[in-house]
Amino acid sequence: MRIATGKAGGTHVLRRSSHGWLAMSSMSPWWHAFPALREIRDPRWHAIMDKAHAVAVPAGASVFHAGDTCRNYLFVLEGSVCVAKLAETGREIVLYRVGSGETCLLTTSCLIAGEHYPAQGIAETGVRAAALAADLFHEALAISPEFRAFVFASFGARLTELMLLIEAITFGRADARLARRLLESGSASGEVTVTHQQLAAELGTAREVVSRLLKEFERQGHVRLARARIVIVNHDALQTLAAVL
Repeated sequence: MRIATGKAGGTHVLRRSSHGWLAMSSMSPWWHAFPALREIRDPRWHAIMDKAHAVAVPAGASVFHAGDTCRNYLFVLEGSVCVAKLAETGREIVLYRVGSGETCLLTTSCLIAGEHYPAQGIAETGVRAAALAADLFHEALAISPEFRAFVFASFGARLTELMLLIEAITFGRADARLARRLLESGSASGEVTVTHQQLAAELGTAREVVSRLLKEFERQGHVRLARARIVIVNHDALQTLAAVL
């Protein structure tokens, strides 16, 4: 994770915040946003956490690029970061998202192994976070069993999600996965505001595959297609198809 001001190479990077965001209130420190950390009483650990700095990332800005050195452990307080892998062919697959009260699997892996980021992270919304420098992260791991448990529990949960994604891409039916994604993304009125390319990235497949499947869904009366918008017409049919997974 990089902390800088302004832009680098035309792309936004993390900005330090001077708005006192780390102080959630006069009574609660910022780490109380993470239930597993609230009960840690070690004053040495508290002193380390007090050295974290607030960062703000505007929506659409890059949080990290593939190949970047990871220098900070990020605690997301508000917002969502989409972590995705971009192939040389231009195809993209969304690996997972980091939301409020969560941490990043790849950041943990890179800090522990001393490796560079193998994927990119983009802020889907405006993000507020606390960033802990790498040396402080390792110091906190060393002195606090509770913090180690938090870090590795978060790591394990994310790794399980990633394995399920790989399993779905490798063995799951594309039409069933698309049906489930549409149902998960649809509004109360049944509208899904998304492009075919975005759906392809979510499902780890080609845009042409998604377009072909959506046209077949439309032919069967499951959906109605419009520009950058899909309207679910037959929820029951999509739910039956999604249940195949």
